[in-house]
Amino acid sequence: MSKKILIVDDEPNIVMTLEYAFKKQSFEVFIARDGSEAKEIMEKLTPDAILLDIMMPQVDGYQTLEWIKSKEHLCNSKVVFLTAKNKNSDIEKGLELGVDKYLTKPFSVKKIVNEIIELLA
Repeated sequence: MSKKILIVDDEPNIVMTLEYAFKKQSFEVFIARDGSEAKEIMEKLTPDAILLDIMMPQVDGYQTLEWIKSKEHLCNSKVVFLTAKNKNSDIEKGLELGVDKYLTKPFSVKKIVNEIIELLA
């Protein structure tokens, strides 16, 4: 059975690159451009993994993570921040909110795919 991943990022190039890479690994890929779009998708879908940017219009990654953590049907979904915010205070905030992994941009696509596969193993 294929794993479901939700990629939440407002940068089309990043989304396209990651979508292609995860599809090659037989993931079912869902895309949201911001937190409010992500919430709509997750009302109907329980992804195995959520790759989440922090800096997005309307609803940011921190708010989205808090919302995910408040939903019972998402309690087993792994959440990974993929963000340009690389200060220790940002990372600590993410970990305090319960993110499973914190990865920073710029990134290697191969490394991200491997991190997610490892996290879901």
